[in-house]
Amino acid sequence: MSAQIDISGNTRFSEDDVLRRIEQAVLDHRLAPGTKLKEVQLANLFGVKRGLIRKVLTRLAHSRLVEQTPNRGARVAKPSVKEGQDLFATRRVIESAILEALIAKADETDLQQITKMLELEHETYLQGDSERALKLSIDFHRQLAQLAGNSVLEEYLNDIIRRTPLVILAHLGADDENRCRNQEHEAIVDAIAKRDIKTAKRVMNQHLLHIESKIRHKPDEPKSDLATLLRLQTDGDAA
Repeated sequence: MSAQIDISGNTRFSEDDVLRRIEQAVLDHRLAPGTKLKEVQLANLFGVKRGLIRKVLTRLAHSRLVEQTPNRGARVAKPSVKEGQDLFATRRVIESAILEALIAKADETDLQQITKMLELEHETYLQGDSERALKLSIDFHRQLAQLAGNSVLEEYLNDIIRRTPLVILAHLGADDENRCRNQEHEAIVDAIAKRDIKTAKRVMNQHLLHIESKIRHKPDEPKSDLATLLRLQTDGDAA
């Protein structure tokens, strides 16, 4: 559900709107681990009641994107090094299973969809739009899961993907070299087209290990103002 405009011209955000925008800010590497999420500040920013924000933060805590501590409020979760490594190790298992399921059923239409997304991702990187390219890189993995046709694997992958950016920001940083590499996506698609399960799984494992192997503890960095980070997104949607 998208934000609505009331008769005064103000944007009205629903609970799902607010949830989606905070989740997207995490996926876009804009909300860093440890960022405080103050109810009053968020309520003012989105123009909603604190009760709605409280529900959103509870839902985000359930999906482990947010940590809630009694008397200390909520903040963006900061996974440990071990948790980060475990998440990527689990992704390797799940995405290998997804590739097996996909290759067993993929038809020409599926391959065209994957190829189209790959081309769009490549063009976006060439244009220097790193934020949109990052989103497309994530969507590439989600699309493979969707086309594989196993709803349980897709659900597990989506849950892990939501938490992956927190691992990268907490322990690697937002440099381009710590993101998905488009050329490896190309090799994966090529293997899928050739029905080469062994190569597809090998490249996917290398693809994810590239990031997993670099997960190390790194010092905290100064956190940007929450309102500034989120206003960029809400203003764009309200326009």
